[in-house]
Amino acid sequence: MKVKFLIGAGIIIALVFFGIGTNNKLIDREENVESAWAQVENQYQRRADLIPNLVNTVRGAADFEQETLTSVIEARSQATSVNISADDLNDPAKLAQYQQAQQQLSGALSRLLVTVERYPELKANANFRDLQAQLEGTENRISTERKRFNDAAQGYNTAIRKFPASIIASIGGFERKAYFEAEQGAEQAPTVDFGN
Repeated sequence: MKVKFLIGAGIIIALVFFGIGTNNKLIDREENVESAWAQVENQYQRRADLIPNLVNTVRGAADFEQETLTSVIEARSQATSVNISADDLNDPAKLAQYQQAQQQLSGALSRLLVTVERYPELKANANFRDLQAQLEGTENRISTERKRFNDAAQGYNTAIRKFPASIIASIGGFERKAYFEAEQGAEQAPTVDFGN
């Protein structure tokens, strides 16, 4: 009887330690996802902080298209007003809304940079060239951080779905995290037309 009790107690203790260890691993992975998300937001904020300087530099160019500047300013305002917390990372709709606002800003910036091509004095401006290089670098950083976020989310999502960790995840309330996804139509190559 005493042996059965000791075996039963040993099994219970082993299960408790397994549950604690699994829970701690899932917490580590969830924190990794949230840290990766913070880096994504950090790079988007860097871009948002560069835009006023870029707009002010471009504004200095004579007769620059006001409509283009206005669209950049409005897109920046929209992008910075859409916030998502780490708790919302398991809501694909909220992540998609955030991503859409950021894509609108990217589109407005692209139109601005294309429009600048018609202003040789602006392209020659050292401040503008520096800001443009910083924006290009920031766009690369955003892409890198989004990939790291997706990698962290994938590792976390895989961990909470595998048995027996899925039992601990279910008990602990660990939920799947959403991914950044390519915008619709991104699989289509853009049309390049150098004609007038």
